Amino acid sequence: MSRYRGPRLRIVRRLGSLPGLTRKDPKRAYPPGQHGQARRKRSEYATRLEEKQKLRFNYGITEKQLLRYVRKARRVTGSTGLVLLQFLEMRLDNTIFRLGFAPTIPAARQLVNHGHILVNGRRLDIASYNCRPGDIISVRDREASKNRVRTNLENPGLANVPSHLTFDKEKLSATVTGVVEREWVALQINELLVIEYYSRQ
Repeated sequence: MSRYRGPRLRIVRRLGSLPGLTRKDPKRAYPPGQHGQARRKRSEYATRLEEKQKLRFNYGITEKQLLRYVRKARRVTGSTGLVLLQFLEMRLDNTIFRLGFAPTIPAARQLVNHGHILVNGRRLDIASYNCRPGDIISVRDREASKNRVRTNLENPGLANVPSHLTFDKEKLSATVTGVVEREWVALQINELLVIEYYSRQ
């Protein structure tokens, strides 16, 4: 299945708050569909699947991409769940979102794809680019690009810039100073259940 383009609040009602997917709040607090209000006992598999789907929809990645990130995280020493979250958080589209340049991750991906973002002074249109410590992220020196970003900065998606980013609001540029820490991950998720879900693949 390719990237999800359907109703976002339907996903939020089913999985809970996803700050990267949408800023809207659903009117109803129960899952969508005919049996949304029915209380059913959920299996362990259903719980793991739900946690995995939270990651997929929040960061806007496909199943194939997520599986690739999980396999890559397994090869790195340390907690596989934490490394997986760090890989996803250090993506360029998510970094743009966390800086407040865009209201959601899909909007940040569009900014990157349309060539509004520079990394180390060069235009980069790959949203999945892995930001590394020392990278300088800035807005293209065009009035249209800067105006769009300034408008988004008036109402950022998340209030605080994470500690691994230093942001200069006047120059509209930021520097990646390190790797994101677990407490700065905005998504409420149990990453170990995601690793358990993929344990047989």
